[in-house]
Amino acid sequence: MNKPDLVIMAAGLGSRYGGLKQMEPIDDEGNKIIDFSIYDAIRAGFERVVFIIKRENEEVFRECIGNTLANHIQVEYAFQDLNDVPVGFTVPDGREKPWGTAHAVLSCRDKIRGPFAVINADDYYGKEAFQVIYDYLSTHEDNGKYSFAMVGYELGKTLTENGYVSRGVCETDENGFLTDITERTHIEKKGNAAAYTEDGIEYIVLPMGTTVSMNLWGFTESIMKELQRAFTKFFVNDVPARPLKAECYLPFVVDSLLREGKASVRVLNSKDRWFGVTYKEDKPFVMEAIAKLKEQGVYPKRLWD
Repeated sequence: MNKPDLVIMAAGLGSRYGGLKQMEPIDDEGNKIIDFSIYDAIRAGFERVVFIIKRENEEVFRECIGNTLANHIQVEYAFQDLNDVPVGFTVPDGREKPWGTAHAVLSCRDKIRGPFAVINADDYYGKEAFQVIYDYLSTHEDNGKYSFAMVGYELGKTLTENGYVSRGVCETDENGFLTDITERTHIEKKGNAAAYTEDGIEYIVLPMGTTVSMNLWGFTESIMKELQRAFTKFFVNDVPARPLKAECYLPFVVDSLLREGKASVRVLNSKDRWFGVTYKEDKPFVMEAIAKLKEQGVYPKRLWD
C-alpha cells in the first residue's frame, strides 16, 4: 500500500470572506491556517500534498504558500477548471461558479496513486484529526466495500459568531460507522443552541453535540471513478434545473455510496475545536486561539524554523 497523501481544496473564491482567505496570516509570524494544517499533517506522517487551486491563482499561491511548504513536504498542484465537464456536456452560458467539492477532488484524479485525506484550505482541524485519519488510511484497504473514513466534530465546536456555516450533519450506528450525511448549507448559532434553515424563514434546532463533517475525509483511490460517475449524473439531473448555481457536494456522493451499499465510512471523532475564517470578523478570534495553542506548547512560536 502506498503512503497516504493529503489533498487540500483551495480553489474557493472566499465570497463570504471577501477575497482569497487562504492567503491571510493568522499569527504574528505570517503563518496561515494552511501552514498549521501542513505542520500537523507532517507530524502525523504525511509526506506529499496536492493543492487543488484555480489556475489563475497559481503564481500567487506558489509565492505565498507553496514555495515555502515545498521545503518541508512534497508539493503538487491540480487545477479545478470550470470547463472540466463530462464528455458530451458543455458549460451553461453565464456559469461562473465552481462545480463544488466533489468536482474539486475529481480535479486531482491524475495526481492520486493510493489512499488520501481531503481537507479544506481555510479550516483549522487540530493535531489529533490528522493523526487519526493518517493511521486509518495506513491500515485499511477496500474489502468487499470501499473502506472510507471521516473525522467528525461536535457541531458546537464548529460554529462562528459572525454568520452562518455549511456542515454535513451525520448519523452513525452503534459501531461508529456513518449511516447518513445531510449537507445543511445554512446553520447559525442561536444563543446557546444551533439551528438550520432551508428557506431562510423556518429554523430547525440542531443539538450542539451533533456530529458534523468538516470535509476531513479519508478515501481509497477507488473514490475517483465514483466521483466521475456522480458528476455525470449531476449534469444530467441537477444542472438543467439550476445551470448557474447547482453544485456537486462531496458529502452527497458519499451518502449515495452508503445508500447503494458500496461503501463503509468509519467516523473518527476529534475533541479538537474547529477554527476558520468564514468571515473577516472571524480572524481576531482565530488569531487569539492560535496564540493560546502556542502558549500551551502545541506549536512552536515559528513553525518552520
